[in-house]
Amino acid sequence: MAEPMLVKFLEHNNWANSRIIQACSSLTDAQLDAEPKSITKGSIRSTLFHLVTAQQNYLRLLTLPLEERLERQAPPPFTELQKSASLSGGALLALARDESRLAMLGKIQTRDGFLVEAWVIMIQVINHADEHREQIKSMLSALGATPPEIDGWTYGEETHAAVPIKKENNG
Repeated sequence: MAEPMLVKFLEHNNWANSRIIQACSSLTDAQLDAEPKSITKGSIRSTLFHLVTAQQNYLRLLTLPLEERLERQAPPPFTELQKSASLSGGALLALARDESRLAMLGKIQTRDGFLVEAWVIMIQVINHADEHREQIKSMLSALGATPPEIDGWTYGEETHAAVPIKKENNG
């Protein structure tokens, strides 16, 4: 049986997060903290911290009662970003694989006064990360670094979900 598309979207999200963090891990502190020469605000480091911390907070939103979500999480050290992203990404992926558990959550109260269904949060996980990964790719390009290819086509090829058709030689 094929996995639900939400699972595939989150698998891609986790892979893309890993690739962007890996691409930035070889940067110097000066490069990580440089103010971007574009309309993007914040440095690569601060954007990566924001991306990972937000993903952790979306997981908390989906798994913890409101009173336990009120405390803000500190961003992990840069050397722990990959691990932190992997842990929260894996937990979100496990939730996506358990559709009945997601459905049972009903509407979740946010800290800013909304009631929201779990699927909306899952879409936001993906959308939010995608936006910030693109910002980081832009900042990498401005630094003269080649950003990683993290689009759906590349992921499809790497996971063998997109394969070239071999043409037979009729000669």
